[in-house]
Amino acid sequence: MKEMLEGLRISACLILFTYAAWSDYKTREVSNTVWILFAPLAFALTFTQLFLYEETSTMLSYGISFGLTTAFALILFYSGGFGGADAKALICLALALPFYPQNSFTPLSREISPISQTFFPFTVFSNAVLLAAFTAVIILLYNIFWRLRTGNRLFEGDHRNESLGKKILVLITGYKVPIDKLKEKWHVYPLEDIEENAEKGAKRKLIVVPRDEGRTATVERLGKAVKTGTIQDRIWASPGLPMLIFITAGLIIALLFGDIVWICIRFLLR
Repeated sequence: MKEMLEGLRISACLILFTYAAWSDYKTREVSNTVWILFAPLAFALTFTQLFLYEETSTMLSYGISFGLTTAFALILFYSGGFGGADAKALICLALALPFYPQNSFTPLSREISPISQTFFPFTVFSNAVLLAAFTAVIILLYNIFWRLRTGNRLFEGDHRNESLGKKILVLITGYKVPIDKLKEKWHVYPLEDIEENAEKGAKRKLIVVPRDEGRTATVERLGKAVKTGTIQDRIWASPGLPMLIFITAGLIIALLFGDIVWICIRFLLR
C-alpha cells in the first residue's frame, strides 16, 4: 500500500507536469484547472502515506518542506524570475513529492543528496536551472558559428553602443531571425526594439527581458523599420522556452539520476 501511494504520487507528477509543459510550450498558458486538480490530489496522497506509515516528525518535515518551497516560489514569482505557472508547479511538487521517493526509485548515482532527502523540489529546481544554463551555452555556440560562417557582425549600428552586459545576455538567450519569422512564430520574442526620437530619429536598442505585453507593437515597429530600410532584415529574438519544460525535465533527471549539483560537488571533492 505504501509503495502504491508513492507510485501514484510520482505518476500524478509526471503526467500533470508533462501536460503543463506541453500546454505552456504550445499556448504559453497553463489552465488553473491543472493545479486546482493537482494540489488536493497531491496533498491527499502524501498526507495519507505519511499519516499511515511514517513518524510524526516526518509530518513536520513535510510542512517545513512545503512552507520553504512555497516561500521560495512566491519570492521568485514576485521578483519576476518565475511565471505564475512555474510557481504553482513548484508548490504542487512540494505537496506531492516533498522528499525523494526512495521506496520506488534509486538514482543511478546511487546516492540521494541531503537536499533531496528533505527538500526534493529544490533539487528539481537546481536541475532545471542547470538545463536552462546548458541551453544558453548551445545558443552562444550557435551565434559564434553564425558569425564565423557569414562573416557578418553580431552587433551593428546602434547595437555597438550597448553595454557589454546587455550584449552577453542577448548572445546567450537569442539569435538573429528574419522579420517574417518573428511575425510568424508568435512564441519567438524580439530582443530589440525601435525607439523613436524627434531629434535623432529612430534608434535601435536591445531588450534583455522580453515580455508578452507589447510584443505585437514591438514587432510592428521592427517590421516597419525593415520595410523602410532603416535596419537590416535580421532581428535579435529569443525562442522563449517556458521554464516548465526545464522543471519537468529537471524532475525526470532528479528521479532517475539524482541531484546534479550534488553529484558534481562529490566528484570534485574526491
